Amino acid sequence: MSNYKSVTVNKGSHGWGGPLVIQPTDEKPYVISVTGGGIDPVAQKIADLTGAKVVDSFENPIPKEQTFAAVINCGGTARSGVYPKMKIPTINTVAITPAGPLAKYIKEDIFVSGVDSSNVDAGGEALEKDTSEESEPQKQDTAAATVTNNSGSSKKEETGFLKLIDVVGKVAGDFVNTFYQAGRDTIDTLIKNVLPFMAFVATLVGIINYSGIGKVLANILSPLAGNIVGLVILSIICALPFLSPILGPAGVIAAVVGTLIGQQIGTGVVPMYLALPALFAIDAQAGCDFIPVALTLGEAEPDTITSGTPAMLFSRLLTAPIAVLIAYGFSFMLR
Repeated sequence: MSNYKSVTVNKGSHGWGGPLVIQPTDEKPYVISVTGGGIDPVAQKIADLTGAKVVDSFENPIPKEQTFAAVINCGGTARSGVYPKMKIPTINTVAITPAGPLAKYIKEDIFVSGVDSSNVDAGGEALEKDTSEESEPQKQDTAAATVTNNSGSSKKEETGFLKLIDVVGKVAGDFVNTFYQAGRDTIDTLIKNVLPFMAFVATLVGIINYSGIGKVLANILSPLAGNIVGLVILSIICALPFLSPILGPAGVIAAVVGTLIGQQIGTGVVPMYLALPALFAIDAQAGCDFIPVALTLGEAEPDTITSGTPAMLFSRLLTAPIAVLIAYGFSFMLR
């Protein structure tokens, strides 16, 4: 009985799945490299650490019954799903997430992506040996046939031209896979996060406009726009943490109060130099309704969202009147 060792394979940068603890057995002694251009460094390292045999599956296909792990470089759904479907632990050197018709087979306990040699570590909890329904004579015959096949198919030396083709093909494949995965992630984010938020904002804007809450508040607050003290008070009111997320959608306060101030500036009731500080005062709530969604899109942890949202809202309450005063200082040039 061979003394095989186990390894732990972790996901790489922007990768998905795992970690996988894999170990060859006497029945499954092969790690296959299905990457093209020879043996992938990840497959070679797994073989070196475990004592397994590594084979370029493009040149010498190995039966699935004798394969304990597959190393691939697939940016699509074919190889990424085929090997997990066959219950073979799959290590993808391309950083992808489950997608496509075979996505249901791509699970964290059998698939890991974005892997390079640095993500393969010696040791790990040994896996149980897989039982096979084949009888012992059949196993020996199959193993013997495989060894004969492997010894008979000696590795051909690649010429410099063929190596160049392999390198160009791999670079082009990585380029296409990167942008393909980026497009897939973009669509996934759009469907799961952006579109639901747009629907939520549209509903909220409809409620605010239908109920007339925004216009009522705007008409109440518009008299404050005639002097700098009133503008500071207006900025504080618009930035109140419990009020600013409601005033944010559609910018009702900014639209109505801005129109009223513009009319008063045009008629000479409100001096021209108050236009700039008024702009900062009526926009103090801008973006406050988007803060939790922005944190979510930034993949912040739940605790960060819980603490970050009120922190950012209260910080706006402090910075809004300061912004109005700074704008008032610069507005002296308009006198």
